[in-house]
Amino acid sequence: MILYEYPFNERIRTYLRLEHLFHRLGELVERESPTDHHYAITTIFEIMDVGARADLKTDVLKDLEKQKHVLNGYRGNPAISEAVLGEVTSQLEGCFAAVNNFPGKVGQSLTENDWLMSIRSRVGIPGGTCEFDLPAYYAWQHLRPITRQQDLQRWIAPLVPLADSIRLLLRLLRDSGAPQKVMVPSGQYQQALPQGRTFQLLRLRIDPALGLIPEISGNRLMVSVRLMRLESDDRLHASTDDSTFELTLCS
Repeated sequence: MILYEYPFNERIRTYLRLEHLFHRLGELVERESPTDHHYAITTIFEIMDVGARADLKTDVLKDLEKQKHVLNGYRGNPAISEAVLGEVTSQLEGCFAAVNNFPGKVGQSLTENDWLMSIRSRVGIPGGTCEFDLPAYYAWQHLRPITRQQDLQRWIAPLVPLADSIRLLLRLLRDSGAPQKVMVPSGQYQQALPQGRTFQLLRLRIDPALGLIPEISGNRLMVSVRLMRLESDDRLHASTDDSTFELTLCS
C-alpha cells in the first residue's frame, strides 16, 4: 500500500516537510559516497531554510505542552496503561526541555560556521560547488568516509531536538485517527467533515496495483479526492473507474 498524507494547516505542512528532510538526511549520512554526503549537507541547508520560520520553535513547544496536557487527562482511566502513558509523557517532557534550551532559530549555531556558509552560498548556483570554486570542500570530500560522517553528525547535533520533537508529535497525531475503507465511484470522492471538530491531517492508503494517484484537497468543511492515472503521454488523466482506498482523518 502507498501512503499519502495531506495536511490541513501550515503548521502540520511544515512538520511533514521537516520530517521528510530529516528522514532523507538520516539515510544519506549512513552512506559513504562523497556524493551522498554532499546531498546530506544540502539537506541540512534545506532544514535550516524550512526551520527559519520565526514561530516554528514556539509552535513546537505549544504542541508538546498541549499533548502533555491531553495525556495527563487520561490518568486514572482503567482503559489506559499507566506505564505507556508515563513513558510518552516523559518523552514529551524531554523534547520540550531540549527544544526550549536551544537558542534562536533552527540551525542558528550553524550559521556561525563560515566554512559551511561558504558552501551554502554556492549550492544554489548550478555546478557552483566544483573544485575550482570550493577547493576546501573538494578536499573534504576526499577524506575518509568515517571522518566525513563524524563531521556530519557534529553539524546535525543542534537539529536533533527538533527532529525528535516533530517525530513524536506526528506519531501522536497519526495515532489519533481511525482508518476506514471507502468506495470511490468513477474516481471521485467527497466527504463533509463534522462541524465543531478540527482535523489536522488526512492519511490515504491505496493499492499500487491499481495504478492510481490521488489528488487531495480539503478544508475545515470538506475533503475531496480525485483519482488520476499516469498515461503513456506522461500526463495525468482522471480515472473513471470505481475503486477503493483507506482513509484516516487525524485530529
